[in-house]
Amino acid sequence: QVQLVESGGGLVQAGGSLRLSCAASLRTFSMYTMGWFRQPPGKEREFVSSITWTGSSTLYADSVKGRFTISRDNAKNTLFLQMNSLKPEDTAVYYCAATREYGTRSSPRDYNYWGQGTQVTVSS
Repeated sequence: QVQLVESGGGLVQAGGSLRLSCAASLRTFSMYTMGWFRQPPGKEREFVSSITWTGSSTLYADSVKGRFTISRDNAKNTLFLQMNSLKPEDTAVYYCAATREYGTRSSPRDYNYWGQGTQVTVSS
């Protein structure tokens, strides 16, 4: 049973920071490309960031580039998303996802496993 469990969401003022974590029960976590997606209220799920299994390659949506940093600790089966300079438009439910596809991936269709999500709310 594969489980991805996000944590670290919450309410923060604009300009603040949050660090999301995703704990994975994947036995071979280090062989999965991981991603972060988000779903703002009333909108479609959208890509945020992706990282390859070694961490050597990352990809970001233009809207978060320079503000968010994705990383992973394969020894602890954990994915992270450091979010700085948060804006009200970053308000969304954030999801982590895993795929055995090679390379960074920005399409949700490429991902096989999903967490339940964690709410991030940025007040103005």
